[in-house]
Amino acid sequence: MSYAFPPGGLPDQSVNPEGSAVFTTAYAVLPAITQRDIVTSLLPGWTGMRMWLLARPLSGFAETFSQYAVELQAGGGSDTPEVDTGAQSVVFVANGQVVLTIGATHHDLTAGGYAYIPAGVAWTIWNRSGAVAQFHWVRKRYVPAEGVAHPEAFVTHDDAVPPTVMPDCDGVWATTRFADPSDLRHDMHVNIVTFLPGGRIPFAETHVMEHGLYVLQGTAKYLLNTDWVDVGPGDFMWLRAFCPQACVATGDQPFRYLLYKDVNRHAVL
Repeated sequence: MSYAFPPGGLPDQSVNPEGSAVFTTAYAVLPAITQRDIVTSLLPGWTGMRMWLLARPLSGFAETFSQYAVELQAGGGSDTPEVDTGAQSVVFVANGQVVLTIGATHHDLTAGGYAYIPAGVAWTIWNRSGAVAQFHWVRKRYVPAEGVAHPEAFVTHDDAVPPTVMPDCDGVWATTRFADPSDLRHDMHVNIVTFLPGGRIPFAETHVMEHGLYVLQGTAKYLLNTDWVDVGPGDFMWLRAFCPQACVATGDQPFRYLLYKDVNRHAVL
């Protein structure tokens, strides 16, 4: 498997600046070519890091989550990565190696490594290797529910979770569900969705969940509201609630994306 990540750098002066980035009232597309050195951010409490802040709550748009692509130099990391005790996190490693410590337990994560970290749990993350490490980080404020216990931390890997094939699709559409969809302790899911070439979402999904979709591999035509856009590795799509969406996988390799959605809670009134 390969896992895309922002390319950094800077296009040369021959590149046409009129690109395919889009921000509308219903969705946004941040193509990989826009994820360059000059749009990175830094955070207090970190060493040897930079990140691309791809999504953050915006009033009137998507409001439940933030999504970062974090790059750590050799020796980089943080003992205090999360400053909001109400925020839960998912970390998904794209390249390199990191040491993730949750409570007192150390985990060595490589590309494809996945970790869920509950709100209020102390954790650290460091790149102890001699090469750059890159990971995706999704954050959401946890919403407790009466009579429902808080979820526990867990660490796994893309290869360790069998994809669930969607019904009536001849095996071309599957979802790697890292958290059990019936587990009401979880109020967000961060999954990997896979389409084999030619596979599709055969109707325009329209639902209350907000989405962040980071394309990890392959290409597709993706329907966002009323527009079909071409997407590929490293492209990020950001959808507000009820934005119609569908896709058709193109090319000759699987189309895979990391998908965030909010789940299992009442609508806020």
